[in-house]
Amino acid sequence: MTQCLDDSPPIALDVARGVTRLLARSATYVMCEVPLPNHRRADLMGLEKKGGIVIVEIKVSKADLTSDAKWRDYLDYCDRFYWAVPPDLAAICDSEDYLPERAGLIVADRYDAAIAREATEIKLAAARRKAETLRLARRGALRLASQLDPALGEGH
Repeated sequence: MTQCLDDSPPIALDVARGVTRLLARSATYVMCEVPLPNHRRADLMGLEKKGGIVIVEIKVSKADLTSDAKWRDYLDYCDRFYWAVPPDLAAICDSEDYLPERAGLIVADRYDAAIAREATEIKLAAARRKAETLRLARRGALRLASQLDPALGEGH
C-alpha cells in the first residue's frame, strides 16, 4: 500500500486495509488516493462488479471527521459513497450532518470491516460514468507501469 494514504497515521492504513478486504469479497476493487477532476482526492475509489463507482472517505479521528467540509464534493463522482471509520467513531456518522440517507458506513480495523449502513445508490449520468471509469482505469494502469519504470511517475 505504498501509494495508499502516504501521509496518514497508521490507523488510517489499517482502516484502508480492512475496507479493501471487505470490498474485494464482493468483487469491488479499490485504489487509494485517487485525484478527482474537481481537485479533491478520494481516499479510496473503485469499481463494483457491475461497473458502479464507489468512493470511500476514511476518517480516524473525531476532529478530522467533524471538521471535514469537503466530502460532499465527492458525491458527483460516484454511485455509492461510504464513510469508513474505526469502531469508536461509528456513532458520529449517524448524525444528519453525514447524510445517512445517502452515505453508507463501514466500520473497519486492520483485519477486516463490516458495512454498518449500506450506501444508497444514486447512478451517475452515462457520460460521467464513462469518463470516471476510463480515468480510474488509466490511473491504475499508470500506477502499475510506474512500478516497472519509476520515471513514468503519476504526474505523467
